[in-house]
Amino acid sequence: MLATVLVFIGGALGSMWRFWWSGWVAERFGETFPFGTLVVNMVASALIGLTSAIALHLGSTETTVELQQFFMVGICGGFSTFSSFSLQTWNLILERRWLAAIANIVVSTAVCFAAVAVGWQVILLASF
Repeated sequence: MLATVLVFIGGALGSMWRFWWSGWVAERFGETFPFGTLVVNMVASALIGLTSAIALHLGSTETTVELQQFFMVGICGGFSTFSSFSLQTWNLILERRWLAAIANIVVSTAVCFAAVAVGWQVILLASF
C-alpha cells in the first residue's frame, strides 16, 4: 500500500512540475521546436540517473526501494513524457518538417542518455 501512495504522490508532483516547466520553457523559446519537452525529459533523465546511483550506493534496503518508487516511478514517471515527445515528433513529420523531426529524435535521445550518465556519475564521484 505504501508503494502505491508513494507513486501516487510522486506522480502528481512530477505531472505538475512537467506542466509548469514545459510551459515556462515554451514561453521563453517558442513552440516551433518542442524545447519544453526536451528540457523536461533531460531533467527527468538526470534525476533518474541520480536516484538509481544513490540507491545502488546505499544498497537494497526498504528505504532505498521506497526512494526508488517515489522518485523513479512517481516523480520521474510523471515528470518525463515520452508520449508528448512522440506526438510532437509525429506532428513535425505531418508538417513535413523532416529535419526538425529527425533533430528531435536524435537530440532527445542523445541528451537524455547523457543526462542519465551525468546524474549517475555525479553520485559516484560524490561517494569517494
